[in-house]
Amino acid sequence: MVDFIEARKRIEQKDHSMREKVMSIEEATRLIKDGDHVAFGGIQFSGTPMAIIREIIRQKKRDLTISRTIVSFEGDLLLVGGCVKRAITSWFSGGVTYGVSKIMREYVEKKKVVYEEWSHYSICLRYKAGAMGIPFIPTFSMLGSDLLKHVEAKEMICPFTGQKLCLIPAMFPDVAVIHVHRADPYGNAQIDGLPYADADIARAASKVILTVEKIISNEQIRKEPWRTVIPFFCVDAVVEVPYGAYPHECYGIYEPDYKHFEEYTKITREKGVEGVKEYLDRYVYEPETFEDYLSLFGLKRILERTKAGREVYL
Repeated sequence: MVDFIEARKRIEQKDHSMREKVMSIEEATRLIKDGDHVAFGGIQFSGTPMAIIREIIRQKKRDLTISRTIVSFEGDLLLVGGCVKRAITSWFSGGVTYGVSKIMREYVEKKKVVYEEWSHYSICLRYKAGAMGIPFIPTFSMLGSDLLKHVEAKEMICPFTGQKLCLIPAMFPDVAVIHVHRADPYGNAQIDGLPYADADIARAASKVILTVEKIISNEQIRKEPWRTVIPFFCVDAVVEVPYGAYPHECYGIYEPDYKHFEEYTKITREKGVEGVKEYLDRYVYEPETFEDYLSLFGLKRILERTKAGREVYL
């Protein structure tokens, strides 16, 4: 368990000044140290910060604890890339139709990684408690579940009502990596569509890295201040990377590349870990830049997904 007083001190003592934080994806990823707890924003294949995840693997980060509300295909890549020692989530699968990750099962069953599973709601409460700077949140969630036998949640009797409660411990990531629609150079960030747990993750973490579809001026941000869900004083790095979630989706800009998901799933079903290694060679190690990586999908495919993504505004 993280000492929540020490975690709060780290957040309180960081530089909160309103300064420009724009940097390259390589520079931002170097803020992540071996052994860090890295929390990723978004959920499943929505809002996944794929550009940074790819760079984490390329920089050979090691012994990371990773957490996310629902882990998707990116979890396989981080496992086989040798980056992870512990995974904290409520679900580890590319998607419901693809089944539980075969890669995760192999790594857990062979004790190559520790898998810590919470309910969907309780992991969000862990981030919420971290954002609030408190050690736990009481809830009815998970009471009666076998999950309580395997995680650090506790039970107590409410001193006011006499009812049994479940105490969900706070989570304080060392680094949060979040993909957003737009932000100014200082880190004021706006997210369209569902907000997920991104705002809480940003407030709970000691460092925050934003990848953004587009950097806009502070004047534009101030025109619609109610849309800013992550304020500048939480943020340490801003990286402009269009299509930074691809082949996952960014709401209203591009949809998931389901064809690519099917191709990836076929490889893992047929070849398991060796298939993921082949995938990493092609999509992570060989392309020198993120632009080179995107070129592997082809302009036609990306434009199709972009057109489909923008249909929500029609």
